[in-house]
Amino acid sequence: MLTLTEQAVAAIRNLTSRPGLPAETGLRIASEDSGAGGLALSLSDGPQAGDQVIEEADVHVFVHPEAAPVLEDKALDAEVAEDGEVSFLLQSRA
Repeated sequence: MLTLTEQAVAAIRNLTSRPGLPAETGLRIASEDSGAGGLALSLSDGPQAGDQVIEEADVHVFVHPEAAPVLEDKALDAEVAEDGEVSFLLQSRA
């Protein structure tokens, strides 16, 4: 199952705790529709049917069933640029 680094938890918390968003808002990871094998990240107000739900600290990550096998041995990390832009990265777990 996908794990989250402390940096990823902090970045997701920052994105999902903005005013006006439901308390259940989380980061959703799904396969891209382009067929190129990439992943798409988006904010979601809850899991969709079949999603794997990862709860760590007080954040939620929803993983689409087709993306779950790709992420099985990965850790989600995040970097925040000086301008506040967040980049998420996947790392292989040892």
